[in-house]
Amino acid sequence: MSQGEVLELGRQAMLVGLQVAMPVLMAALVVGLIVSVFQAVTQIQEMTLQFVPKMLAVGLVALVAGGWMLTQMVEFMGRVLANLPP
Repeated sequence: MSQGEVLELGRQAMLVGLQVAMPVLMAALVVGLIVSVFQAVTQIQEMTLQFVPKMLAVGLVALVAGGWMLTQMVEFMGRVLANLPP
């Protein structure tokens, strides 16, 4: 493999990693923002109020989108293994 092919493979790996991680990260971000606004309005500063909803949202997104995430990673690995020299 040439240096350009290795760099392209690294770029594709980062893109697949970003695509796979983005739904989980966005769910945690949105839930965290909603809970923060709720805490600011009610002046409740309980740490578990921030942690538990995020964990539930991340778990739900992983459950719903887990199959798609696995498919993306398996397809990427298939492309990588198909392009390896013998």
